[in-house]
Amino acid sequence: MIKNISKNTGLSFIGCGVMAESMIAGLLREKIVGPKQIAASHPRQERRDELKKRHGIKVFTDNASAVKAFRGPESVVVLCVKPQRINAALRDLTGSVKSDQLVISIVAGTTIETISNSLSSDLVVRAMPNTPSQIGAGMTAWTCSSEVDDGHKSKVRVLLSALGKELFVETENMIDMATSLSATGPTYTFMVMEAMTDAGVHLGFSREVSKELVQQTMLGSVLFAIESHKHPAELRNMVTSPGGTSAEAIYQMEKGALRTVLSKAIYGAYKRAVELGKKK
Repeated sequence: MIKNISKNTGLSFIGCGVMAESMIAGLLREKIVGPKQIAASHPRQERRDELKKRHGIKVFTDNASAVKAFRGPESVVVLCVKPQRINAALRDLTGSVKSDQLVISIVAGTTIETISNSLSSDLVVRAMPNTPSQIGAGMTAWTCSSEVDDGHKSKVRVLLSALGKELFVETENMIDMATSLSATGPTYTFMVMEAMTDAGVHLGFSREVSKELVQQTMLGSVLFAIESHKHPAELRNMVTSPGGTSAEAIYQMEKGALRTVLSKAIYGAYKRAVELGKKK
């Protein structure tokens, strides 16, 4: 995979909240593009000043001006507004996006068809990053319209690599599936961490000690799982001795239907992602 982008490529970020800034910071940190190749729009003057000072990028009040900052065929429009703002943003951009411009959306629930119809563009990518993307350790699932060719796909992979790992999926429905699993996934993880930390406090640890024990245990467990290439059930069996503490803990979790609760949570998040798309 190529490690940088053509100097003729300009990136216009429509909306520049936490996730958009994470992507910008990653692109600049990895020297994939330079500050002069990035433009961003944001309604608040304070936020625009902050972005310009921190990253040296071009900033604009309105969305259309951010797109018009780069007009070449290699330029890319990145939609990063909140779901409730996407309709207004698409109206703002009507007539501003050229048909040969690649459009990448990280807006939850907004379909490729909606974006394509609104912007009269067939080159649309839909991506779903997650919270760890803010530190370059994210997981981003993405798919695209059939008109997006291999050259565009290569560019998308490079751009999304600024957030961590990227994974192309075959169908748009899989983006909704990924929304419930990887994009919403940190929520489940944080809740388990919170519960374990609280349990440690209940046992008698200070909150700081309990938090450190839990965080490092979860981090180490994930790294070990990746390195071992073993199925989670196999790893669990490795640490479960007959009549031991792990066996008792597993019994209590199964008794409390932990698997069922997690499965229902993920499916509920999936249904919600699909509903968001239908409301557009």
